[in-house]
Amino acid sequence: MIKDDRVLRATRVLGAVIVPFLLVAFSLLYLFPGDTAHWFAWPIKPRMTPLIMGAGYIAGGYFFLRVVTASHWHRVHLGFLPITAFTLFMAIATFSHLDKFDKDHVAFWIWVVLYVVTPVLVPLTWLRNRATDPGTLEADDRYLPPRVRAMVGGAGALQSAVAAVLLLSPSTMIDIWPWTLTPLTAQVLGGWFALPGVVAIMMALDGRWSAIRITLESQVLGIGLILLGVVRAWSDFDTSNALTYLFVGGISLLLAGLVALVVFMERPRAAAPLVPA
Repeated sequence: MIKDDRVLRATRVLGAVIVPFLLVAFSLLYLFPGDTAHWFAWPIKPRMTPLIMGAGYIAGGYFFLRVVTASHWHRVHLGFLPITAFTLFMAIATFSHLDKFDKDHVAFWIWVVLYVVTPVLVPLTWLRNRATDPGTLEADDRYLPPRVRAMVGGAGALQSAVAAVLLLSPSTMIDIWPWTLTPLTAQVLGGWFALPGVVAIMMALDGRWSAIRITLESQVLGIGLILLGVVRAWSDFDTSNALTYLFVGGISLLLAGLVALVVFMERPRAAAPLVPA
């Protein structure tokens, strides 16, 4: 395949099909987090968990909308493997706890179909389209500085480790988590840690700002809405638990760090590092 950096038609179609589902999920979970028993595939309590899910879904909606409209594949490629990891977490959580779902609700069947199909289609789409990426910088592009790449990669490894514990040993996290979790919601939440964790690792590995920008923008959107969700659902938190403040502080620092990275990398190009680590 010619390395012309084009976005294949099948990739755009996949993005266009996924976007409406993500927008609906955002609307149901983020706007009505206390009413999931009526509108979603299973009742989720307390509100903080659906708020995180909703924030993540609108971030995903933004990303896939950019996939549909992208002029260069490498600008969006970075999000596909993190989304693959996320969908695998969702599939494992779903089929480990089928008894918890409302099988009479249409949302359950949509959920199941999505998390049977997307763990296959998303990585296959990435695998096919990646052949068009020349792996080079755009004109006036830059690489992340080596220290920044190391910091981003380290943060991604930490998030991925938290995700792994949530998936493999949910009881461990249930005992210490700053709001109430069940085995199902712990594993689902693991997916929402795995996604940004793998995003950060991919950012560190690729390093091209042009390849990072769009996926990072989606992360900033999602994290910002999570912080707003913390304010909305503060009563769900155990304020005597030190992890409450570690979670809120960590999310706040992550958002501030990502915004600072955008500001730093969008400086005049003459000040940018133009070589990889």
